[in-house]
Amino acid sequence: MVEIFTIGDAMITLNPATKGPMRFVESFHRKVGGAELNFAIGCARLGLRTGWISRLGNDEFGRHIQNFVRGEGIDITQVKLVEGYPTSVNFKEIMEDGTGQTFYYRANSPTSTLSPDDLTEELFKNAKILHITGVFPAVREQNFEIILKAVELAKKLHVRISFDPNIRLKLWRKEQAILKLSQLLPFVDIILTGEDEAELLFGVKEPKLIIEACRKYGISHIAIKRGAHGSIGYHNGVYVEAPPAKARKVVDTVGAGDGFDAGFVYGVINNWPLEKTLEFANTIGSMVVSVSGDNEGLPYLEDVLIQMGERVFIER
Repeated sequence: MVEIFTIGDAMITLNPATKGPMRFVESFHRKVGGAELNFAIGCARLGLRTGWISRLGNDEFGRHIQNFVRGEGIDITQVKLVEGYPTSVNFKEIMEDGTGQTFYYRANSPTSTLSPDDLTEELFKNAKILHITGVFPAVREQNFEIILKAVELAKKLHVRISFDPNIRLKLWRKEQAILKLSQLLPFVDIILTGEDEAELLFGVKEPKLIIEACRKYGISHIAIKRGAHGSIGYHNGVYVEAPPAKARKVVDTVGAGDGFDAGFVYGVINNWPLEKTLEFANTIGSMVVSVSGDNEGLPYLEDVLIQMGERVFIER
């Protein structure tokens, strides 16, 4: 039985072999990426039964992603290889301080063959959470209808909706993002947002004003990701400012937000107090940035508990 479902495009991510501007990089390492897929991997490594809904190209890259995801223990019965649509690719640029940017090549994505008709009540009937982000509807305009159908089915079956706005302005215009993503807010139970994204959606940046704006939509669990400054959460009248978990070394910041999302959802599913949930999510985020790659740094549950001092690490 799948506890958590997510829907989204996956890509072959080409990580630079050297740091600095991409035009000077001569070789890349093949990885697998995608915001929703990173989240699914993060959840699976924490021990949650996770399912992913997507389409991949019937090519070598698509087969590689399919095998990789299957190896993570994720349910891929709703993932198909399709002809005529090349698997999406992105190239990453990483600077010396670990920051960088991404260059996307995902037009004509295989997910273009996914439609609202592919989603049924049967799919979500045993799920606890459906996780959506702002990335998938940005890839292709019609994807919004798929997300809308998914949240409508999920809510009908009392499945909670987890939402990371994850606004990528390289993929769609700011006005379009705000218009579409705002339509999803009335369905959301758990929001996982950065301060900048919240400012775009709600027009405010001060955490307490963000929380107030979210509560107007009936959102019960609110998490504001603040990167190196930690996070802020609100639930059921409780407001918590959680300090950051110190990273050993910042190598690559991509995927840290997806890891935070997985950690926060894990805490919600297990009915943890808000303070512990934020600490857990912050710890995962700090572990992700210490490893190069979109999801290589996503930890297993035992690793997080050791990092938090709740379990003892035995080296030999």
